[in-house]
Amino acid sequence: MKFHVMTLFPDMISAGLHTSILGRAMDAGIIELKTHDIRDYSKDKHRHVDDYPYGGGAGMVMSAEPIAACYADICEKRMRRDRPRVIYVTPWGKPFHQEMAKEMAEMDDLIFLCGHYEGVDERVLESIVTDYVSIGDYVLSGGELPAMVMIDAISRMVPGVLTNEESGMTESFENNLLEYPQYTRPEEWNERKVPEVLLSGNHKKIAEWRAERSVDRTMKYRPELMEGAVLDKKTAKYYREHYVNEK
Repeated sequence: MKFHVMTLFPDMISAGLHTSILGRAMDAGIIELKTHDIRDYSKDKHRHVDDYPYGGGAGMVMSAEPIAACYADICEKRMRRDRPRVIYVTPWGKPFHQEMAKEMAEMDDLIFLCGHYEGVDERVLESIVTDYVSIGDYVLSGGELPAMVMIDAISRMVPGVLTNEESGMTESFENNLLEYPQYTRPEEWNERKVPEVLLSGNHKKIAEWRAERSVDRTMKYRPELMEGAVLDKKTAKYYREHYVNEK
C-alpha cells in the first residue's frame, strides 16, 4: 500500500513514521510512504505557497495552484485511470475511527493533503478532495500530525504490517469494545498480583475473562460504544446480568 502526503514539512512526516512497526513495514516493502513538498510546485521564485485571504482577516491561506500541480504530478506518476482517494485532515471533517481505518487499509493508495495557516483555497479542495476527516474537536498548527496518526492506524490494518496477526484483531475498538487489561512479569508487583485466570493455562477461561473485562472497561470509560458492540452469547449474557438488569 502506498501513502502520498502533500505537505510543507516533508521531513516532519518522514521522521515521524520511519520508525518502529511502520519503519519495519516500509523496509519490508509492505507499505510505502512518499512525501511531496508543495513548495516544489510553486511558480514563485521565493517558493511562496500562500497569500492573503479575500475579504480580509488574520493570517494567510494556502494557494490553489501549487497544491493542484502537486496533485497532478502524483496522479501522473500513479499511472492509473481511477481517481485517487484524497484525504484532507480538518477539524470540520468526519471523525476518524477504527472502522474507517480498516476500510481505508483496503485501498491500493491514499493521498493526504496537509493544510496550514488559515486553511486552503476552497476551490482546490472542491477539485481534488474526496474525504474530509478529523481526528478530534480541537485545532492544530497543521495537518501533518493528524495525517501521521491516520497513516499509523491504517497501516496496522494492512496485512503483514503487524508481526502477530492477532494483535490487530484484539485491540481497542475491535467489535466496538475497549481492549482488556494486560499484564506481564513479575507475577506480583507492589503487592498487586496478576489475575489467577491468566496463570491457569486454560485458554477458554482466559478468553472469557478478557471478553468480560473488555465489557467492564468499555462501560466504565466509553459506555456509548456498547450500542454498537458485537458480543458472543456468553459475553452478551454477562453484559445483561451486570449492566442491563442493574438498570
